[in-house]
Amino acid sequence: MFGAVSWLVTVASGWVVNLTLAGRGLALAFFALVGLSLLSQRVAQRLTSPLVALGNQLNDASSRQRGWIGSLLAGLAVGLLWAPCAGPVLGAILSLGFVHPGQATTGGLLLAYGSGGALMLFLLGWCGAALIARLRRGQAFGERLRRLAGGAMLASVALIASGGDRYLQSAGGLSQALEQRLAARLPQPEQKTSLQPIAAPQPSSAMPSLAGGSAWINSPALTPERLKGKVVLVDFWTRECINCQHTLPYVRDWANKYRAAGLVVIGVHTPEYPWERSLPLLRQAVKDWRITYPVVADNEYAIWNAFGNQYWPAHYIFDARGQLRYTAFGEGDYARQEQVIQQLLQESKA
Repeated sequence: MFGAVSWLVTVASGWVVNLTLAGRGLALAFFALVGLSLLSQRVAQRLTSPLVALGNQLNDASSRQRGWIGSLLAGLAVGLLWAPCAGPVLGAILSLGFVHPGQATTGGLLLAYGSGGALMLFLLGWCGAALIARLRRGQAFGERLRRLAGGAMLASVALIASGGDRYLQSAGGLSQALEQRLAARLPQPEQKTSLQPIAAPQPSSAMPSLAGGSAWINSPALTPERLKGKVVLVDFWTRECINCQHTLPYVRDWANKYRAAGLVVIGVHTPEYPWERSLPLLRQAVKDWRITYPVVADNEYAIWNAFGNQYWPAHYIFDARGQLRYTAFGEGDYARQEQVIQQLLQESKA
């Protein structure tokens, strides 16, 4: 019952995250409260005392009722009285659901936790005092583990709120190597434009439309027609994608290095998460990354779908005639991409 109600709350809250950026902040605040309750018994008692009081009232009411109503009230009372123990863990699961709305995953975690709790209650009822005595021997260790988890949770909240998790993620190269191996095994996306060989361009792979963006930064809206005569690199990215953050310095350097030679770089920001749809935050990210080339906010996935794209980051390189000549998905392949840019710039002058 406890897990089912919690899952329903998570499902109902998904629309809140989609409508407002405050959802993430609320989730972090909730996470912080859960961490404090794990660290301090006093905080946990103050947070759960209303539920415990309600549970006592329901328990008293169940003793005055007969039949299935009394049993139902007794079950509700047990769930509420269990809140001081289950609350921190369930709170952590719900917070994950708020930060990254995936109701199926959250529901699975809640189902697993509820099943474990039901199993323990069954064992307690079946084995009685002998099992309780054994469990009490590990109570001190459990309390230390609880406080350690609370400290780790508070540290995680501070790291995420400050944005430090991005720098932590970018510190190692192991994930990059694993992702590239996985990407090599996955099928390439079906492109809505056919890729032409570098050495033999053909007029059958025109640049898709760039219409449908909600706003353009650093430039007025661009069209394939206006870009004729320019070598164009279209970079699909999003603010909080760590792989995109790894590729952005290369894209920025190419834009600055080859702008005078005729290269135009267009950043298509297609949000992966609801809070990445914020235009003010996108403008701030463009400023923080010192991006001077055009960036379009593709909040409705119009440009993404026109290209048939499936990945962040994804690079599409077009020649001066507007024909697609090269693609790169994920990190790496930087030297080859720069060679393609150089070759297409030479072709444009021939």
